[in-house]
This record gives sequence, structure tokens and C-alpha cells, in this order.
Amino acid sequence: MTRPPVKSGFASRPGNPDSWVRAAEAPTTGKTVADAFTARLTIDITPELRGRIKVAAFRRGVTVAVMLREMLAREFPPTEGDQP
Repeated sequence: MTRPPVKSGFASRPGNPDSWVRAAEAPTTGKTVADAFTARLTIDITPELRGRIKVAAFRRGVTVAVMLREMLAREFPPTEGDQP
């Protein structure tokens, strides 16, 4: 009787962090370098604040992700010496 192949876990990552943090070259999707690489950010907020954020995004006609990206870009502009 043969055993099925061992599957990696849901959140498994490659051994070399550089290979999963950022690829060597940007994918050729027509996106700019800034748009090609994204990172997920998780924060804990109250359900009430989440609701207010969603309503604000809806009223502005944008997604929550777009609205928060723009807000964070305004709050934390690139400074001299920052790495992309």
C-alpha cells in the first residue's frame, strides 16, 4: 500500500525568505514596480470602526483597500533613502 504524497501546510513558505518576500524581477503584467509588489497588512479594529470605514469608502465610490492605501501613502510619504 502506498502513501499519498505529503502536502505542505496551508501557510508554508519556502526556506529562503528572499524568494517569497520579493521576486527577483517584476512580473510582466504591465503594472508599475510599485503596483507589482504588494504586501498584506493585518490590523485589529473594532466592528464599529470597520463599519465606519466601509461606509466612508462606499460614499467615496472606492474600495476600502484603495481608500486605505491612499490614506497611508499620504500619511507616510517616501523619504530620502527609503528602499522601494
